[in-house]
Amino acid sequence: MTRRQRRRVRWPEGSFAATISDLAHDGRGIAHIEGKATFIHGALPGETVEFRYSGRRSQYDEGVVEQVIRAAPERVTPRCAHFDLCGGCRLQHLAAERQIEYKQQWLLSNLERIGHVQPEQVLAPLTGPFWGYRHKARLGVKYVAAKQRVLVGFRERDKPFVADLRRCEILHPRVGELLEPLAALIGELSVYNQLPQIEVAVGDEAHIALCLRILSPLTDTDRAQLTAFAQSHALQIWLQPKGPDTVQPLWPPDAQLSYRLAADDMCLAFLPHQFVQINAALNTLMIRQVLDGLDLSSQDRVLDLFCGLGNFSLPLARRVQQVVGIEGSADLVAWAQRNAEHNGIHNAEFHAVDLTTDWSQHPWYAPVYDKVLLDPPRSGAAEAIPLIAALRPQRLVYVSCHPATLARDAGVLVHDYGYRLHSAGVMDMFPHTAHVESIAVFGRGHT
Repeated sequence: MTRRQRRRVRWPEGSFAATISDLAHDGRGIAHIEGKATFIHGALPGETVEFRYSGRRSQYDEGVVEQVIRAAPERVTPRCAHFDLCGGCRLQHLAAERQIEYKQQWLLSNLERIGHVQPEQVLAPLTGPFWGYRHKARLGVKYVAAKQRVLVGFRERDKPFVADLRRCEILHPRVGELLEPLAALIGELSVYNQLPQIEVAVGDEAHIALCLRILSPLTDTDRAQLTAFAQSHALQIWLQPKGPDTVQPLWPPDAQLSYRLAADDMCLAFLPHQFVQINAALNTLMIRQVLDGLDLSSQDRVLDLFCGLGNFSLPLARRVQQVVGIEGSADLVAWAQRNAEHNGIHNAEFHAVDLTTDWSQHPWYAPVYDKVLLDPPRSGAAEAIPLIAALRPQRLVYVSCHPATLARDAGVLVHDYGYRLHSAGVMDMFPHTAHVESIAVFGRGHT
């Protein structure tokens, strides 16, 4: 027997019955079989299911539902025909109204278990559209020889392969219904096997951009075919031959993208590869909640960390004396400045700084800020928290895309720096997925 054979883990064959006791943070049902946790895809709490094993580990096992024997009341039929294959969604079998309730539970559980904190107030979840909400997405593209055609879509669940999709129910409808024609188009190009991904970006005014990552130059025929496709479907086609700085529109030549924040009478421009919130409706609600959480006055000075291209900074600037926005990407900082100028905002300044380093030597770092807003990546803001605390802002709002790192940082703010966790809650930015977007409001003294 080879070493590789000795390492191979075997699991029982056939179907097994299980009763589901809880829902894991990745959307799988949890059963306990002979004292060992088993995570079962497609199962919901309170259900009895038959499942097959798909993996075994020393601490836990994994499985997939084959038949639901006794269904939970909140089980629904997935709307997408590809739900069992595609990794873009994990919760379509759970009623959308219940999904956000579980996400609220996950947030509160993380805060208590990791940060050892509890909010004084649990905010009501923010919810919006359940379908066709994704205005930003990165789709994989792959020519599959066995199928003799190109596939365009999200990856398969827990696998690196591009899923064979006919349509997508969570993408903006004009994109979700276009996957097959788009795949057929790419299959006709000379670079059909040199085009690994497509960035989808939807702006206002029905502007929909597809940014194609191309590893080989296009022929004149390729350009003509892409242009004709863009014209017939009222799309923008952009090309990215190398790094992000090479992104340029193919059709129309003067293509632009932007989104409006109607309540603030402002318009923010962006490029298709740049980060913007994927759910436009929820973004509007989130901005309102952030502004409310900061409890602003016209004399406030606000520090906006991880500010991007000004999504929060510019609405803030309309309400306070000064905003200083800090972002790691110089490209996004340039667009934040451009958006400020375009909207006639003169009390906001932006700086490109790596917020995972010591940024205390920068001239804008001084104890003059009344409020701080931060919206870090999934890794959280561990390096920034001590520097923020040293500024002693009276109020801090933390927007998070990962409840575990929010909980970790919340524990530090409360236990090491004397802040109170006034409130926390979740936002349904990504319905039907296990992704949890949340907000936490911290302050000194009483609310």
